[in-house]
Amino acid sequence: MLHKEERVLKVNVKETALEHIQDEIIAVGVFEKAKMLKGAAKKIDMLTGRIITEVYGFGDFPGKLYQTQMLYATEGVQTKRVLLVGLGEEKEFSLEKLRGVGATAARFVRDKGIKSFVVPVSFVQTRGISVREKIGALLEGILLGLYRFSEFKSSQKEAGEKRPDTVTILVSDADELRNVRSEVHRTEAIAHASILARDLVSRPGNSATPNFLAQAAKKIARQHGLSCKVLDKKATAQMGMGSYLGVARGSDEPARFIIMEYKPAVRRKVPTVVLIGKGITFDSGGISLKPPNNMEEMKTDMAGGAAVLGTMQAVAAIKLPVHVVGLVPATENLPSGHALKPGDIVRALSGKTIEIISTDAEGRLVLADALSYAPRYKPDAIIDLATLTGACIIALGNHASGIMGNNEKLIEKLRRAGDRTGERVWPLPLWEEYGKQIKSDIADIKNVGGREAGTITAGYFLKEFVGDTPWVHLDIAGTAWTKKDCPYIPKGATGVGVRLLVELLSNWSDVKRETKEVKRKT
Repeated sequence: MLHKEERVLKVNVKETALEHIQDEIIAVGVFEKAKMLKGAAKKIDMLTGRIITEVYGFGDFPGKLYQTQMLYATEGVQTKRVLLVGLGEEKEFSLEKLRGVGATAARFVRDKGIKSFVVPVSFVQTRGISVREKIGALLEGILLGLYRFSEFKSSQKEAGEKRPDTVTILVSDADELRNVRSEVHRTEAIAHASILARDLVSRPGNSATPNFLAQAAKKIARQHGLSCKVLDKKATAQMGMGSYLGVARGSDEPARFIIMEYKPAVRRKVPTVVLIGKGITFDSGGISLKPPNNMEEMKTDMAGGAAVLGTMQAVAAIKLPVHVVGLVPATENLPSGHALKPGDIVRALSGKTIEIISTDAEGRLVLADALSYAPRYKPDAIIDLATLTGACIIALGNHASGIMGNNEKLIEKLRRAGDRTGERVWPLPLWEEYGKQIKSDIADIKNVGGREAGTITAGYFLKEFVGDTPWVHLDIAGTAWTKKDCPYIPKGATGVGVRLLVELLSNWSDVKRETKEVKRKT
């Protein structure tokens, strides 16, 4: 079972004067240390006889970031309550904080058991943020902040029965109505895709098997007009995917190589981008067995694959003018009498031979064959995502994904997309010196280059299978899962990668032009 649409908050857009909207509660934002109220807060203050000014003046609600205050004496407006949400200091405000503010408002409403609420477009009024950006960030925060994975809860109370059903975005005129509806459609599609990725990552390994991922991909394809092909062991063996199948040898669950394709309905020639997501549905480490502490979290080792499935759904839903191919090499990594052993040598689809130093460095093995498969689409770029190395968590913690590649302009575009979406990335080098660490005495390369620069040598290993195509690798080991609640990302799976990739693909024409300029110069 996939993400259930009935769990998703319904979003309405209405053109109504603020004082005439009837609902349980209306949310408005207030800046900290502001000399005067702005936007919806200013209007409600005027309609209610300066009630917000009074609360603000008493110091009961200074407007600190994510602070909340409920007001009940709301004569002058037809909503039963007014919710004040702190925006922090205006000079430090950003789209990322706006997402958190949206989540704060939605969670407050949920925790009070209120079933519907209103958010006006004038919720916040500040320079440098357009109406579309404002609505997109607010709604993302609301939808993603309310997320709960409750499918395996037997109690309805624990499953999150207490949640709002509807949010209404309030606009003031017809022109604004069209723009806001368009942005709401786009934001809902992206948020639902992120939630899909979260759901897939949250599922236990005995449920989210390689075949489950394949069936999920087929369902997405049916619902959104994509093509989907799934290669089994026989098909991948005939092709020569020895690196991928080497990892799959230890498991009784059949491996599945998932291929999804989105072709836009436009006549002009469009760029082609191949997305690849690591799909290890459970990683025990294989013969190089992991320590037992926290091994249950290794169900998340398919987060890259989940991000690709989610991105394919979003791209089709918002109909981007880009030809996108999604590849997910899915398998488990388990120990058995058939499993790979340290010292074994496998031959990848590209023909390169790989000496196995550690069977716990399996992600790069499945990605090697996917990267070798990608050129048949003649892509303008290849982007892979993987929970690849614990070393990336040591280097960057849980606040950014590592990024490496062979095209600086593409890396920079992803970095900017990360800054805009809050799914930040940080570059690491792929200098030739690191390649010496993965040189093998008895094969072409080995799959581990030692403890030093572990994230970088893993990236360099992948580089060996890319060729000249512009390529970027994202190590999401530290960002795919969080152990604490964040403003709009509840504890657990984050769905990282979906919003980042959709943002990049939405602006792909600029990326394509700049990557071509780099190739001409070199």
